[in-house]
Amino acid sequence: MRSEHLSIGPAGPTFYGQTLEQHLLERQRRASGATGDFTGLFQQISLASKIIGSQVSKAGLANILGLTGQVNVQGEEVQKLDVFANETIVRCVQQGGHVCVMGSEEVEEPIPVPPQYPTGKYVLQFDPLDGSGNIDINASIGTIFSVHRRRTAGSGPGTLEDCLQPGRDIVAAGYVIYGSSNMFVYSTGDGAHGFTLDPAIGEYFLSHENLKIPERGRTYSVNEGNYHKWSPGVQRWVDWVKTPQTDRAAYKLRYIGAMVADFHRTLLTGGIFAYPPDTKNAQGKLRLLYEAAPLAFVCEAAGGAASDGSRRILDIEPTQLHQRTPLYIGSRADVEDAVGVIAG
Repeated sequence: MRSEHLSIGPAGPTFYGQTLEQHLLERQRRASGATGDFTGLFQQISLASKIIGSQVSKAGLANILGLTGQVNVQGEEVQKLDVFANETIVRCVQQGGHVCVMGSEEVEEPIPVPPQYPTGKYVLQFDPLDGSGNIDINASIGTIFSVHRRRTAGSGPGTLEDCLQPGRDIVAAGYVIYGSSNMFVYSTGDGAHGFTLDPAIGEYFLSHENLKIPERGRTYSVNEGNYHKWSPGVQRWVDWVKTPQTDRAAYKLRYIGAMVADFHRTLLTGGIFAYPPDTKNAQGKLRLLYEAAPLAFVCEAAGGAASDGSRRILDIEPTQLHQRTPLYIGSRADVEDAVGVIAG
C-alpha cells in the first residue's frame, strides 16, 4: 500500500503520495539480489539536487551568479553555479561507497573516488548544471545523470573503460529540472516517473507516475538561429515540419535554450527536440555520455525515440569521455519523420 504524507497549509490539509525514497525502496524489495547500493546512490543524487536547487533559487542573493573567469574542457565559459553544482554532486556521492568512478561535463578526465573512501559497483556520469546560459536570466536549468555498472574486474578504482559504455547498458538515468517547481525524473528502463519537490518538507513526492510521451506532438524545439549553418537536409526538415501537411497542421516552435527544460516539455506534451550538426559543430554539440544518452534512456522508457540522424542514440559506442553527437529526441513518430526527411 502506498503511504501518504500530510501537509497542513493555509488552505487546509494536503495529502501527498510516495516519496522518491519510498519508491526506490519498493523497487528494491521487488528486485532479486538487491543490496541497497542503488537506492543509496540515488539518495545521494537526490540530496545533491536539493542542495543545488536551494542555491539556484537564491543565486542572486548568494553571490553565486556570474562567470569564474575559467573555460572548461568543452571550451565554454564556466559559471560559478557550474562549479558549485559539480562539487556538490561529487562530494555527496564520493563518500557513499556506491561508485568506482564518475564523469562530469566540467572535468576533463574521469573523477576518481578518493583513496580514503570505499569504491562500489556503479559508474555515475552527469552534467551538473545544464543550461548555464539561462542562469543569469532566471530561466529553467537542470541536472542530467546516468548510472552504469562497472566493467572492470575487482573492487578497486574505476577507469575510463568503465565510463565508455553505450546507453543501452545504462542501469538508470534521469534529470532534475529547477524551475517554477523542482522535479526529479528517473527511469530504470521499465517506465519513467516524476517527483516534485515540496520545499517546505524537503522531500520529492511522486507527481507523475509512469510518464508516457505522445506518439506524435504538435511542437518542435530547435535553435533556428543556426538555420544557415545546417545541412540542406536539416533545413528541409525544419521547413517541412512547420508547413501544414495533408495529415497534420503545421508544428509550432517552442525553444527555451536549455536542453533539460526543452526535453521536459517535450516528454510531457509530445513533439521533438533537435540539436543538429552545423558548420561549427560538425559532430554535433551535445555530449553523448551525460546529456544525450541519459535523456534518450528516459525518453525510450516513456515510449519515445532518440536518434543522431542515422543511429539510435543508445546504440552508439563511445570512444571519448566528452564525445559529442547530434540529437533528435521526442515522440516516436516525430523523430522518425525527422530522420526520414533529413535523409531525403
